[in-house]
Amino acid sequence: MSISESQERPILIDGMGRRIVNLRISVTDRCNFRCTYCMPADNVEFMDRSHLLSFEEITRIVGVVSKMGIFRLRLTGGEPLLRKDLPELVRMLRAVPGIEDIAMTTNAFFLKQHAKALRDAGLHRLNISLDALDKEKFTHVNRRDCLEQVMEGIDAAREAGFPIKVNAVAMRNFSEPEILKLVELGRSDGFEIRFIEFMPLDADHIWERDKVLFGHEIIDLISKKFEITPIQDSLEIGPASEYKFADGKGKIGIITAVSNPFCDYCNRIRMTADGKLRTCLFSTNEHNLKELVRDSAATDQDIEQRIRAALVTKEPGHKINLDDFERPARAMHAIGG
Repeated sequence: MSISESQERPILIDGMGRRIVNLRISVTDRCNFRCTYCMPADNVEFMDRSHLLSFEEITRIVGVVSKMGIFRLRLTGGEPLLRKDLPELVRMLRAVPGIEDIAMTTNAFFLKQHAKALRDAGLHRLNISLDALDKEKFTHVNRRDCLEQVMEGIDAAREAGFPIKVNAVAMRNFSEPEILKLVELGRSDGFEIRFIEFMPLDADHIWERDKVLFGHEIIDLISKKFEITPIQDSLEIGPASEYKFADGKGKIGIITAVSNPFCDYCNRIRMTADGKLRTCLFSTNEHNLKELVRDSAATDQDIEQRIRAALVTKEPGHKINLDDFERPARAMHAIGG
């Protein structure tokens, strides 16, 4: 019987009364792609590796939060598979009492080499970023000509037995022809396809509201070919509003971070690769955990107290649609997906 089933798990509540169960852990800000909605094309300044939390430091923090009530983890980047020996971190996290689910978000480029090792280490699930199946569009948005390697990585992940979700950022005048192609991929290969509204987290600051392909428009496009019905209460589980196909063949998710934010249901916090706790993707404040784990005098209780103090001030929601919205200083690759 799991901790959740035996009801022995502590319950971690933020200042708005939301239950926090999920920690997203960035293991690197480095990436082999240069996606237009995330990173500049050239001259990217990455963190010095000495600033990155070690696997032991990450595991210590996870040990603290697991005792507070967090039981789901997601490894992110940058591209997390650029972090050497990542399966070893997965093994270490799997051994932390109370941790029940470990997922990873990846661009899939390196999965052909690493999928089996990750599965053997105990990684449960994968979210794979794939914005286009058209080779020219893929190359345009990722600034890399490597669609074939990505598809090989997806095949390797499937062969390793991973449940897979495919994430596609939806951008106006770009994504429309790709939506049904991705839906067909999901229906044929058993993947859940999730469309994510383009958010203002790009390093080049090209984001404008007019460039967002909104969730209801995506649903309209899909509904022209397929009958879909909403899955009740899906937002209480994760950030996506989910829909099932009437013929029973798969489902899709829509993450409407811009047009219809899901902040009331937010159940996650984030930690950057250099050990800064962020209570919202769009936070302008960070809480330094690295200084505690590298202070020989600091105890696990000190780490817990800092996390609890941060959660008291967790934002009610982001302000993308308000006049006083302020972009975070970090771009997406430096925050963690």
